[in-house]
Amino acid sequence: MLASSLSLALAAFLATGQAVAAPPQTRIPDAAISESARLREAALASDLGYRITESLTTEVGARLAGSEADARAVAWAQAKFKELGFDKVWIEPVTFPRWERRSESAQVLGANAQPLILTALGGSPAGTVEGEVVRFADLAALEAAPAGSLAGKIAFVDYKMERARDGAGYGPGSGVRSRAPSAAIRAGAVAFLMRSAGTDSHRNPHTGITRFDDGLTPIPSAALAVPDADQLTRLLARGPQRVRVSLDCGWDGEATSHNVIGEITGSSRPDEVVLIGGHLDSWDLGTGAIDDGAGIGLTMAAGKLIGDLPKHPARTIRVVAFANEEQGLHGGKAYAQAHAANITRHQLAAESDFGAGRVYAFASGAPEHAKVAVDQIAAALAPLGIEHTPGEGGPGPDLTPFVANGMAWATLRQDGSDYFDLHHTPDDTLDKINPQDLAQNVAAYAVFAYLAAQAEGDFGSEAKPAAVPSE
Repeated sequence: MLASSLSLALAAFLATGQAVAAPPQTRIPDAAISESARLREAALASDLGYRITESLTTEVGARLAGSEADARAVAWAQAKFKELGFDKVWIEPVTFPRWERRSESAQVLGANAQPLILTALGGSPAGTVEGEVVRFADLAALEAAPAGSLAGKIAFVDYKMERARDGAGYGPGSGVRSRAPSAAIRAGAVAFLMRSAGTDSHRNPHTGITRFDDGLTPIPSAALAVPDADQLTRLLARGPQRVRVSLDCGWDGEATSHNVIGEITGSSRPDEVVLIGGHLDSWDLGTGAIDDGAGIGLTMAAGKLIGDLPKHPARTIRVVAFANEEQGLHGGKAYAQAHAANITRHQLAAESDFGAGRVYAFASGAPEHAKVAVDQIAAALAPLGIEHTPGEGGPGPDLTPFVANGMAWATLRQDGSDYFDLHHTPDDTLDKINPQDLAQNVAAYAVFAYLAAQAEGDFGSEAKPAAVPSE
């Protein structure tokens, strides 16, 4: 009985000690909630986000990482931050391998001779090869192919990506792009083709980065436009088909680009930061409007509108235009490394990198002591048609390296029902953006960032050792 009593007493003491040591609840003052409503209406009435996106996609266009246009985009972003009146503007270097696309083509040979529309996957080597095509329904089927069974042949994975508002179908589709080339090499293939990871039915192939496992000799790898994948499948149903693939592309040394950063300085806690942003680079086929010109435009606009308030919020609003997200989160990794010592100063962060559809859901990974503040932000977002969905979603891609090390995150989830019709294609152009939807995004990010910057208490950022994600 004595031992039992002592155990109960110890448990009570520990529980009491933990309660005393727990952080105080984070809350947002009522005055800030009222101000956020005015900010929301100002953002909805503004076309600033659209005008910034139009400027980037018109004046610079496509911004392949490491290209001349990428350098012009960095200069554009610096100038735009200054034009918008941000208090501080600076750049931080990001170095990475440079990949270039020069030309690409493919043809069915023989009795059914005809061209096929495709595009090289980022990271593919150059080469012109011919071979009989072997079709696989999905990645698992190709990975099950015995070693040597595709010697001298071209592997073709015909996986059809499913449409979803939250983009859930992209995981399996991008998995084909990233893993199937290595599986094809192990089976002896001389080239790799895939149905584009997209949900459209246009002759616009979808590019994207691929990788080859260590120890393998890379092979030409490309994505077919969806109708061309269907055409090839129909031809294969009629009998064996030979295809010629010609790609002129490949790695060409190193390049250095930059993360471009603008700040609206906090009025009373300027060393504490609420971070929002998107990635500045794009693939080279379109003009990078939805991926991710919109993310740049809307977060710059949100920061500008907060800066125009009669009084700046307590914390600093930091807007980051990340470098080279497309080829491996290089800008996000560089940012996490450069600011590792200041992770606790980063109170909360959100990234826009899923197009320009209306924001429909909000969530945060902040801990329990910040729940009241998170709920207050959610309530302020509700008039925009945004639902609070605790436990759903995750941080934007460029934030994941820093989140892995302990930074608190939030997500403003956009409707991506048609995002993968356009993603990484020539069709990623400004005309696909609805200005009213983009204004709703600006309003959402402005309200979120402002309220997070005004919160009394923290959102749980805490340094912890963790492996940095590779992509």
